[in-house]
Amino acid sequence: MKLYHLVFKDILRRKKRVFYAALGIVIAAMTVVGILTIATAGQSKIYAQLEKYGANLAVIPAISNVDMNLGDLSLGAVTVGENYIPESKLTEIRQIADGKIREALDIEDEGNIATLAPKLYVSTKVKGWTLLVVGIQPEEERTIKTWWNIRAGEYITAGDQAVLGAQAAERLELNIGDKVSLNESEATVAGILDETGSADDYQIFVPLPMLQAAFGKEGVVSSVDIRALCNACPVETIADSINQNISGVRALAVKQVAETEMGMIDKISKFMLALAGITLIIGAFGVVNTMMTSVHERIKDIGIMRAVGASRLQIIKAFIYEAVVIGIAGGLVGYLVGTLVAYGVGPLVFEGTTITYIPQYLPLSLALAVFVAVIAAVYPAFRATTIKVSDSFRSL
Repeated sequence: MKLYHLVFKDILRRKKRVFYAALGIVIAAMTVVGILTIATAGQSKIYAQLEKYGANLAVIPAISNVDMNLGDLSLGAVTVGENYIPESKLTEIRQIADGKIREALDIEDEGNIATLAPKLYVSTKVKGWTLLVVGIQPEEERTIKTWWNIRAGEYITAGDQAVLGAQAAERLELNIGDKVSLNESEATVAGILDETGSADDYQIFVPLPMLQAAFGKEGVVSSVDIRALCNACPVETIADSINQNISGVRALAVKQVAETEMGMIDKISKFMLALAGITLIIGAFGVVNTMMTSVHERIKDIGIMRAVGASRLQIIKAFIYEAVVIGIAGGLVGYLVGTLVAYGVGPLVFEGTTITYIPQYLPLSLALAVFVAVIAAVYPAFRATTIKVSDSFRSL
């Protein structure tokens, strides 16, 4: 009879004992898989939220307020600095943004990498309502604001067209084809946006050159949004470089908004994985206890095996085979249960998060479970090899 046949028969004979040994491994594997699955879903949600910010960076004019005092009397504050960014600086901003991305990701492509969306904001009256008209580069703005949907009409395709926010269209009672008067110029309403829940709902969007010409703002913009289309892009480095090398502007890394939340997830994940490690150790002790009990219960069997010529290595192999079976069973069940736990607990931890099973964690669960079970079986297997044939006969 093959050694592994003997091991499987013994496992079937002692199902309850093996079940208790595997239970600790199941709990440990379940904890690890559940934590990793929930953490992955949480990170995916945060990255998805980050995508909704549109831009990774915002570049604004570097203005500041200086308090004016006369002795102990405050005369108010004076704003120092330009309120606009010269368009000539857009080239420098792009060179820094693309250069830092190429450097960080080792990209050799010489084309444009980041999306730059300059904007010009002008407050004006339209049909008696004071609102903000935004000059944009239509394609770049659409790339940044991926959440924009056109509710009616179409997006801007010509230099004299406008797209209205949902609330702006309602308040101004404008429809597709109507004219919007902008300081002696007219823009035709091409489309109306779906409600976004942001300031976009109350604004009118027209091509940047048209707004510049209508209000005498040629060659300047109010701000620049930058979108680096990768999670690994070094946005903080780009912002620092822009601040150090281009005067008159201030760059802010929008990604920093999510850093605290991402850091909290990382800390929670590490803490929970530490608990999972403790659970693994407890599971390992469970396997040791079961194996040691098995050694005492099988003194007679081990003695007979030794009497018929079984070597110490074969006895060790018998216990290792049993540990492997326990590990595989524990790892497989732990993966399945851990995934189910993640489906149940994940939406409670991260509200609205969609949990998906991750097949890559199955090999991890199996490897971890087998490793722990085998390590836990080493000492009992060694103890089994020290049993003498005479001891086994005394147990009869």
